[in-house]
Amino acid sequence: MEFALSDEQQQLRDEVRRFADNEIKPVASEHDAGESYPHGVMDAAAEMGLLAPHVPVEYGGVGYSALENAIITEELFAADPGVGLCVSSAGFGAEALIEFGTDDQKERVLPEVTAGDAVMGSAISEPQAGSDVTSVATRAEKDGDEWVINGSKMWITNGTVADYFVVVCETDPEVEDRYSGYSQILVEADRDGLTREKITGKLGIRASDTAELRFDDVRVPEENLIGQRGMGFLQLMQFFDETRTAVAAQGVGIARGAAERALAYAEEREQFGRPIGDFQAIEHKLAEMHTNTEAARWLTYRSAWAVDESPDDVTMLASMAKEFASRTAVEVANEAVQVHGGAGFVNDHDVERFYRDSKITQIYEGTTEIQKNIIARELFDKGF
Repeated sequence: MEFALSDEQQQLRDEVRRFADNEIKPVASEHDAGESYPHGVMDAAAEMGLLAPHVPVEYGGVGYSALENAIITEELFAADPGVGLCVSSAGFGAEALIEFGTDDQKERVLPEVTAGDAVMGSAISEPQAGSDVTSVATRAEKDGDEWVINGSKMWITNGTVADYFVVVCETDPEVEDRYSGYSQILVEADRDGLTREKITGKLGIRASDTAELRFDDVRVPEENLIGQRGMGFLQLMQFFDETRTAVAAQGVGIARGAAERALAYAEEREQFGRPIGDFQAIEHKLAEMHTNTEAARWLTYRSAWAVDESPDDVTMLASMAKEFASRTAVEVANEAVQVHGGAGFVNDHDVERFYRDSKITQIYEGTTEIQKNIIARELFDKGF
């Protein structure tokens, strides 16, 4: 049992931390306030090889493991969750191509993404289908050698900036097994009939682009089907095991970033003639914040290890990691604001932004309640 990062992993963490300090922190508040996508940061991230680094080397990526991706994600989110999400989600949906796509699909799309020439999006949620994926109503019907897609998607990350979408569609509504009627289809963003509308006014992660997509007789060639027809639901469940681990890493990054800022403020802010960090009430807050962050990190690392090494364990571990790390992010960010007092209630300090950004980790990629359902189901099925 080894609890230390390898020399290469430690070097990776240090390099990403320097990148985040130099490229993300200086512009974070600007992109949050303007709800603007950080194109300059994305260009710099492409040069660093940080866009979809899990893509295999033969398709332009670095081939990093889930653990190494978790390390990268934590560093990006500790600098700023909104801009960090833009970098970490540039290849959102690439997992479907890596695992199930054809050679042509991989060769056509993945090198563009890793080079920073294209962005991907995963189109799953709909206005009436969030936690219940089997309620997806977007329909794809065969017409000759094409798929014709109609429907709408909501809350889509990278919605107006993406060049490619992996779209979950109902392709076989007549099947008796409700889990076998769905497929994933690759859709280029410039297809006729696809319209996109940016969603603004979000509580947090404002730098990250979010949009509603509408498909009106969008035609794509039949070879855009990803994997086997009717296997979309099962593909998606594997995808969630990986992305929930990534969201757990986001939560760890948010918690660490908030905790570090609270510690620094407690050392410099004085009341009653001494730093507030000298008071036991603040000391206990800081101790709990850092302890819970450390616990969340190692549960996340355990889940990331399982993604690569122990598939039978990953579903429960990914849900455990996401539930705990996202809860830790919200609680630590809340306490960081409390440590800052009135100063934490305005955007002069980063903790105000971290507090707003933290909440989404308990919602996307499956709500906290869904994670608890999954954990309980796995316990009843396999035991502890």
